[in-house]
Amino acid sequence: MRIEPFELERWFGKYEHDADIMLAESGIRSLPASRFDTDPGKLGYVIPTDGDPDFREGVAERYDRSAEEVVFTCGTQEANLLAMLATLGDESHAVVVTPTYQSLHALPRSIADVSTVELDSPDWALDVDAVADAIRPETELIVLNNPNNPTGNYHSAESVAALYDLAADNDAYLLCDEVYRLLADDPIPPVASMGSRGISTTSLTKAHGLAGLRFGWLAGPPEIVDAARRWKDYTTISPSIFGQHVARQALADEETILDENRALARDHRERVGEFLEEHGLDWHEPVGVNAFPTIPESFDGSKEFCRTVVEEESVVLAPGDLFGFDDRFRLGFGLPTDELVEGLERVGRVIDAHAD
Repeated sequence: MRIEPFELERWFGKYEHDADIMLAESGIRSLPASRFDTDPGKLGYVIPTDGDPDFREGVAERYDRSAEEVVFTCGTQEANLLAMLATLGDESHAVVVTPTYQSLHALPRSIADVSTVELDSPDWALDVDAVADAIRPETELIVLNNPNNPTGNYHSAESVAALYDLAADNDAYLLCDEVYRLLADDPIPPVASMGSRGISTTSLTKAHGLAGLRFGWLAGPPEIVDAARRWKDYTTISPSIFGQHVARQALADEETILDENRALARDHRERVGEFLEEHGLDWHEPVGVNAFPTIPESFDGSKEFCRTVVEEESVVLAPGDLFGFDDRFRLGFGLPTDELVEGLERVGRVIDAHAD
Protein backbone atom coordinates (compact mmCIF):
# COMPACT_ATOMS: atom_id res chain seq x y z
CA MET A 1 0.00 0.00 0.00
CA ARG A 2 1.60 3.24 -1.18
CA ILE A 3 0.15 6.63 -0.37
CA GLU A 4 1.05 9.88 -2.06
CA PRO A 5 2.08 12.92 0.04
CA PHE A 6 -0.86 14.97 1.28
CA GLU A 7 0.06 18.18 -0.54
CA LEU A 8 -2.48 20.43 1.21
CA GLU A 9 -1.28 19.38 4.66
CA ARG A 10 2.35 19.84 3.60
CA TRP A 11 1.49 23.37 2.37
CA PHE A 12 -0.16 24.17 5.70
CA GLY A 13 2.73 22.59 7.60
CA LYS A 14 5.14 24.90 5.79
CA TYR A 15 3.27 28.15 6.42
CA GLU A 16 0.43 28.09 8.96
CA HIS A 17 2.37 27.90 12.23
CA ASP A 18 4.33 31.08 11.55
CA ALA A 19 1.55 33.07 9.88
CA ASP A 20 -0.68 35.60 11.61
CA ILE A 21 -3.97 34.51 10.02
CA MET A 22 -5.14 31.14 8.71
CA LEU A 23 -7.57 32.06 5.92
CA ALA A 24 -7.68 28.58 4.43
CA GLU A 25 -9.13 26.59 7.32
CA SER A 26 -12.14 24.67 6.05
CA GLY A 27 -14.25 24.51 9.23
CA ILE A 28 -16.24 26.86 11.41
CA ARG A 29 -14.49 28.68 14.27
CA SER A 30 -13.81 26.48 17.29
CA LEU A 31 -16.13 26.46 20.28
CA PRO A 32 -14.52 27.07 23.71
CA ALA A 33 -13.96 24.05 25.94
CA SER A 34 -15.60 26.00 28.76
CA ARG A 35 -18.94 25.43 27.05
CA PHE A 36 -18.81 21.75 28.03
CA ASP A 37 -18.15 19.49 30.98
CA THR A 38 -14.68 18.16 30.14
CA ASP A 39 -14.33 15.62 32.93
CA PRO A 40 -15.15 12.16 31.53
CA GLY A 41 -14.15 10.36 34.74
CA LYS A 42 -11.78 7.44 34.27
CA LEU A 43 -9.40 7.64 31.32
CA GLY A 44 -9.82 4.10 30.06
CA TYR A 45 -10.82 2.77 26.68
CA VAL A 46 -14.31 3.34 25.32
CA ILE A 47 -15.97 -0.07 25.60
CA PRO A 48 -16.94 -1.49 23.17
CA THR A 49 -14.26 -0.09 20.92
CA ASP A 50 -16.67 1.12 18.23
CA GLY A 51 -18.34 3.42 20.77
CA ASP A 52 -20.96 3.32 23.49
CA PRO A 53 -23.98 1.34 22.16
CA ASP A 54 -26.62 3.73 23.55
CA PHE A 55 -24.84 6.73 22.04
CA ARG A 56 -24.41 4.91 18.73
CA GLU A 57 -28.12 4.09 18.77
CA GLY A 58 -28.93 7.79 18.98
CA VAL A 59 -26.59 8.63 16.11
CA ALA A 60 -27.91 5.70 14.04
CA GLU A 61 -31.45 7.10 14.21
CA ARG A 62 -30.29 9.89 11.91
CA TYR A 63 -29.89 7.28 9.20
CA ASP A 64 -32.82 4.99 10.09
CA ARG A 65 -30.24 2.39 11.09
CA SER A 66 -29.30 0.43 14.20
CA ALA A 67 -26.39 0.93 16.57
CA GLU A 68 -24.60 -2.00 14.92
CA GLU A 69 -24.57 -0.03 11.66
CA VAL A 70 -22.51 2.84 13.13
CA VAL A 71 -18.83 2.96 14.13
CA PHE A 72 -17.39 5.92 16.02
CA THR A 73 -14.05 7.07 14.59
CA CYS A 74 -11.22 9.54 15.04
CA GLY A 75 -12.72 12.23 12.82
CA THR A 76 -14.03 11.84 9.28
CA GLN A 77 -10.57 10.99 8.00
CA GLU A 78 -10.52 7.65 9.81
CA ALA A 79 -14.14 7.00 8.83
CA ASN A 80 -13.23 7.44 5.16
CA LEU A 81 -10.17 5.22 5.48
CA LEU A 82 -12.19 2.45 7.14
CA ALA A 83 -14.94 2.69 4.52
CA MET A 84 -12.43 2.34 1.70
CA LEU A 85 -10.58 -0.54 3.35
CA ALA A 86 -13.96 -2.22 3.86
CA THR A 87 -15.05 -1.91 0.23
CA LEU A 88 -11.94 -2.02 -1.93
CA GLY A 89 -9.21 -4.52 -2.80
CA ASP A 90 -6.40 -4.72 -5.34
CA GLU A 91 -8.81 -6.04 -7.99
CA SER A 92 -11.36 -3.28 -7.35
CA HIS A 93 -12.15 -0.03 -9.10
CA ALA A 94 -13.52 3.23 -7.65
CA VAL A 95 -14.99 6.33 -9.26
CA VAL A 96 -14.26 9.58 -7.42
CA VAL A 97 -15.96 12.91 -8.11
CA THR A 98 -13.39 15.71 -8.17
CA PRO A 99 -12.19 18.29 -7.25
CA THR A 100 -12.29 17.10 -3.68
CA TYR A 101 -10.31 16.71 -0.47
CA GLN A 102 -7.15 14.84 -1.46
CA SER A 103 -7.67 11.83 0.80
CA LEU A 104 -10.92 10.99 -0.98
CA HIS A 105 -9.00 10.12 -4.14
CA ALA A 106 -5.54 9.33 -2.70
CA LEU A 107 -6.79 6.70 -0.25
CA PRO A 108 -8.72 4.62 -2.79
CA ARG A 109 -5.85 5.00 -5.27
CA SER A 110 -3.52 3.43 -2.70
CA ILE A 111 -5.73 0.33 -2.66
CA ALA A 112 -7.42 0.01 -6.05
CA ASP A 113 -7.69 1.47 -9.54
CA VAL A 114 -9.41 4.86 -9.60
CA SER A 115 -11.19 6.92 -12.26
CA THR A 116 -12.08 10.55 -11.59
CA VAL A 117 -15.05 12.52 -12.87
CA GLU A 118 -14.66 16.27 -12.71
CA LEU A 119 -17.41 18.65 -11.69
CA ASP A 120 -18.36 21.14 -14.39
CA SER A 121 -17.05 24.63 -13.61
CA PRO A 122 -17.92 27.39 -12.97
CA ASP A 123 -21.07 26.13 -11.20
CA TRP A 124 -19.47 22.78 -10.29
CA ALA A 125 -22.46 20.73 -11.42
CA LEU A 126 -22.45 16.95 -10.97
CA ASP A 127 -22.67 15.03 -14.26
CA VAL A 128 -24.30 11.71 -13.32
CA ASP A 129 -23.98 10.46 -16.91
CA ALA A 130 -20.21 10.99 -16.78
CA VAL A 131 -20.06 8.92 -13.60
CA ALA A 132 -22.08 6.21 -15.32
CA ASP A 133 -19.62 6.20 -18.22
CA ALA A 134 -16.71 5.74 -15.78
CA ILE A 135 -18.18 2.65 -14.10
CA ARG A 136 -16.65 -0.74 -14.91
CA PRO A 137 -17.72 -4.30 -14.04
CA GLU A 138 -15.19 -4.27 -11.17
CA THR A 139 -16.37 -0.93 -9.75
CA GLU A 140 -17.05 -1.32 -6.03
CA LEU A 141 -17.28 2.28 -4.86
CA ILE A 142 -18.40 5.75 -5.98
CA VAL A 143 -17.05 8.58 -3.82
CA LEU A 144 -18.73 11.96 -3.36
CA ASN A 145 -18.15 14.90 -1.01
CA ASN A 146 -21.32 16.92 -0.39
CA PRO A 147 -21.24 19.87 0.18
CA ASN A 148 -18.09 19.83 -1.87
CA ASN A 149 -14.64 20.82 -0.63
CA PRO A 150 -13.13 23.03 -2.08
CA THR A 151 -15.90 24.54 -4.23
CA GLY A 152 -18.68 24.73 -1.63
CA ASN A 153 -21.23 23.46 -4.15
CA TYR A 154 -24.13 21.54 -2.59
CA HIS A 155 -25.40 18.86 -4.94
CA SER A 156 -29.17 18.54 -4.93
CA ALA A 157 -31.13 15.68 -3.40
CA GLU A 158 -32.15 14.66 -6.92
CA SER A 159 -28.54 14.47 -8.14
CA VAL A 160 -27.39 12.48 -5.12
CA ALA A 161 -30.37 10.12 -5.41
CA ALA A 162 -29.49 9.54 -9.07
CA LEU A 163 -25.91 8.76 -8.07
CA TYR A 164 -27.13 6.37 -5.38
CA ASP A 165 -29.37 4.56 -7.89
CA LEU A 166 -26.43 4.32 -10.26
CA ALA A 167 -24.28 2.71 -7.57
CA ALA A 168 -27.02 0.30 -6.52
CA ASP A 169 -27.78 -0.71 -10.12
CA ASN A 170 -24.11 -1.63 -10.56
CA ASP A 171 -23.74 -3.52 -7.24
CA ALA A 172 -21.45 -0.76 -5.97
CA TYR A 173 -21.63 1.46 -2.89
CA LEU A 174 -21.98 5.23 -2.76
CA LEU A 175 -19.71 6.75 -0.10
CA CYS A 176 -20.53 10.35 0.74
CA ASP A 177 -18.33 12.47 2.98
CA GLU A 178 -20.99 14.70 4.56
CA VAL A 179 -18.83 16.63 7.01
CA TYR A 180 -20.29 20.00 5.86
CA ARG A 181 -23.90 18.79 5.43
CA LEU A 182 -25.33 20.40 8.57
CA LEU A 183 -24.02 23.84 7.68
CA ALA A 184 -26.73 23.97 5.00
CA ASP A 185 -29.90 25.77 6.04
CA ASP A 186 -31.96 22.87 4.64
CA PRO A 187 -29.76 19.74 4.63
CA ILE A 188 -30.71 16.94 2.25
CA PRO A 189 -31.06 13.38 3.61
CA PRO A 190 -27.77 11.59 4.31
CA VAL A 191 -26.69 8.91 1.84
CA ALA A 192 -26.68 6.16 4.49
CA SER A 193 -30.45 6.69 4.87
CA MET A 194 -31.10 6.03 1.17
CA GLY A 195 -30.73 2.26 1.25
CA SER A 196 -28.45 -0.73 1.50
CA ARG A 197 -25.81 0.73 -0.83
CA GLY A 198 -25.30 4.03 0.98
CA ILE A 199 -22.37 4.90 3.27
CA SER A 200 -22.14 8.20 5.15
CA THR A 201 -19.09 9.58 6.93
CA THR A 202 -18.98 12.72 9.03
CA SER A 203 -17.71 14.28 12.25
CA LEU A 204 -18.23 17.20 14.60
CA THR A 205 -15.19 18.95 13.13
CA LYS A 206 -16.56 21.27 10.46
CA ALA A 207 -20.21 22.15 11.11
CA HIS A 208 -20.09 22.02 14.91
CA GLY A 209 -16.74 23.79 15.45
CA LEU A 210 -15.21 20.93 17.43
CA ALA A 211 -12.15 19.91 15.42
CA GLY A 212 -10.09 19.16 18.51
CA LEU A 213 -12.45 16.38 19.60
CA ARG A 214 -11.37 14.23 16.65
CA PHE A 215 -14.79 12.60 16.86
CA GLY A 216 -16.67 11.24 13.87
CA TRP A 217 -18.46 8.18 12.59
CA LEU A 218 -19.26 5.89 9.71
CA ALA A 219 -22.85 4.76 9.05
CA GLY A 220 -23.82 2.17 6.48
CA PRO A 221 -24.90 -1.38 5.70
CA PRO A 222 -23.92 -4.18 8.10
CA GLU A 223 -21.35 -5.87 5.86
CA ILE A 224 -19.43 -2.60 5.41
CA VAL A 225 -19.66 -1.52 9.04
CA ASP A 226 -18.59 -5.00 10.23
CA ALA A 227 -15.53 -4.88 7.96
CA ALA A 228 -14.76 -1.31 9.08
CA ARG A 229 -14.99 -2.43 12.69
CA ARG A 230 -12.43 -5.19 12.04
CA TRP A 231 -10.05 -2.72 10.40
CA LYS A 232 -10.52 -0.28 13.29
CA ASP A 233 -8.86 -2.80 15.61
CA TYR A 234 -5.67 -1.96 13.68
CA THR A 235 -6.09 1.83 13.58
CA THR A 236 -7.27 3.75 16.65
CA ILE A 237 -8.93 0.77 18.42
CA SER A 238 -11.19 3.03 20.49
CA PRO A 239 -12.64 6.51 19.93
CA SER A 240 -11.35 9.21 22.25
CA ILE A 241 -13.04 9.08 25.64
CA PHE A 242 -12.87 12.90 25.77
CA GLY A 243 -14.33 13.06 22.26
CA GLN A 244 -17.25 10.80 23.05
CA HIS A 245 -17.90 12.57 26.37
CA VAL A 246 -18.08 16.06 24.81
CA ALA A 247 -19.79 14.82 21.64
CA ARG A 248 -22.76 13.61 23.71
CA GLN A 249 -23.18 17.12 25.06
CA ALA A 250 -22.70 18.78 21.67
CA LEU A 251 -25.34 16.62 20.00
CA ALA A 252 -27.73 17.24 22.90
CA ASP A 253 -27.32 20.98 22.22
CA GLU A 254 -26.94 20.58 18.46
CA GLU A 255 -29.79 22.84 17.37
CA THR A 256 -28.36 25.82 19.25
CA ILE A 257 -24.81 25.18 18.06
CA LEU A 258 -25.84 24.82 14.42
CA ASP A 259 -28.04 27.92 14.52
CA GLU A 260 -25.08 29.94 15.78
CA ASN A 261 -22.69 28.48 13.22
CA ARG A 262 -25.06 28.86 10.26
CA ALA A 263 -25.61 32.50 11.18
CA LEU A 264 -21.85 33.06 11.29
CA ALA A 265 -21.42 31.33 7.93
CA ARG A 266 -24.16 33.46 6.32
CA ASP A 267 -22.65 36.69 7.58
CA HIS A 268 -19.13 35.72 6.53
CA ARG A 269 -20.29 34.48 3.11
CA GLU A 270 -21.76 37.91 2.44
CA ARG A 271 -18.53 39.62 3.52
CA VAL A 272 -16.44 37.37 1.26
CA GLY A 273 -18.80 37.94 -1.68
CA GLU A 274 -18.42 41.71 -1.32
CA PHE A 275 -14.63 41.36 -1.10
CA LEU A 276 -14.43 39.23 -4.24
CA GLU A 277 -16.71 41.56 -6.19
CA GLU A 278 -14.60 44.55 -5.14
CA HIS A 279 -11.48 42.87 -6.52
CA GLY A 280 -13.04 41.43 -9.66
CA LEU A 281 -12.72 37.76 -8.67
CA ASP A 282 -15.31 35.14 -9.62
CA TRP A 283 -16.78 32.38 -7.45
CA HIS A 284 -19.71 30.02 -7.11
CA GLU A 285 -21.50 31.08 -3.93
CA PRO A 286 -20.95 28.15 -1.58
CA VAL A 287 -22.72 26.19 1.11
CA GLY A 288 -20.47 25.75 4.13
CA VAL A 289 -17.42 27.91 4.77
CA ASN A 290 -15.18 27.25 1.75
CA ALA A 291 -14.89 29.58 -1.22
CA PHE A 292 -13.03 28.64 -4.40
CA PRO A 293 -12.55 31.93 -6.26
CA THR A 294 -10.37 32.74 -9.24
CA ILE A 295 -6.90 34.18 -8.62
CA PRO A 296 -6.09 37.75 -9.69
CA GLU A 297 -4.95 38.03 -13.31
CA SER A 298 -1.64 39.59 -12.31
CA PHE A 299 -0.36 36.32 -10.81
CA ASP A 300 1.06 33.36 -12.69
CA GLY A 301 -0.77 30.51 -10.98
CA SER A 302 -2.30 29.81 -7.60
CA LYS A 303 0.90 28.92 -5.76
CA GLU A 304 2.56 32.18 -6.77
CA PHE A 305 -0.48 34.10 -5.54
CA CYS A 306 -0.81 32.23 -2.24
CA ARG A 307 2.93 32.31 -1.61
CA THR A 308 2.99 36.06 -2.18
CA VAL A 309 0.09 36.59 0.22
CA VAL A 310 1.69 34.62 3.04
CA GLU A 311 5.15 36.09 2.51
CA GLU A 312 3.99 39.70 2.23
CA GLU A 313 1.00 39.76 4.59
CA SER A 314 1.32 36.61 6.75
CA VAL A 315 -2.05 35.19 5.65
CA VAL A 316 -2.38 31.54 4.61
CA LEU A 317 -4.55 30.62 1.61
CA ALA A 318 -4.74 27.23 -0.14
CA PRO A 319 -3.57 27.08 -3.78
CA GLY A 320 -6.15 25.71 -6.18
CA ASP A 321 -3.35 23.79 -7.86
CA LEU A 322 -3.55 21.35 -4.92
CA PHE A 323 -7.09 20.54 -6.06
CA GLY A 324 -6.27 20.46 -9.77
CA PHE A 325 -7.29 24.07 -10.60
CA ASP A 326 -4.31 26.40 -10.85
CA ASP A 327 -6.50 29.43 -11.66
CA ARG A 328 -8.26 29.29 -8.27
CA PHE A 329 -7.56 29.30 -4.54
CA ARG A 330 -9.45 28.04 -1.50
CA LEU A 331 -10.46 30.64 1.05
CA GLY A 332 -11.96 29.45 4.33
CA PHE A 333 -14.29 31.94 5.99
CA GLY A 334 -15.40 30.10 9.11
CA LEU A 335 -12.84 31.76 11.39
CA PRO A 336 -13.73 34.46 13.96
CA THR A 337 -15.10 37.64 12.38
CA ASP A 338 -12.27 39.94 13.43
CA GLU A 339 -9.71 37.56 11.91
CA LEU A 340 -11.71 37.29 8.69
CA VAL A 341 -11.97 41.07 8.34
CA GLU A 342 -8.25 41.53 8.98
CA GLY A 343 -7.31 38.65 6.68
CA LEU A 344 -9.39 39.94 3.77
CA GLU A 345 -7.94 43.42 4.22
CA ARG A 346 -4.41 42.01 4.00
CA VAL A 347 -5.20 39.89 0.93
CA GLY A 348 -6.72 42.96 -0.68
CA ARG A 349 -3.49 44.89 -0.11
CA VAL A 350 -1.53 42.20 -1.94
CA ILE A 351 -3.97 42.19 -4.85
CA ASP A 352 -3.86 45.99 -5.15
CA ALA A 353 -0.08 46.14 -4.84
CA HIS A 354 0.43 43.66 -7.69
CA ALA A 355 -2.32 44.91 -10.01
CA ASP A 356 -1.20 45.55 -13.58
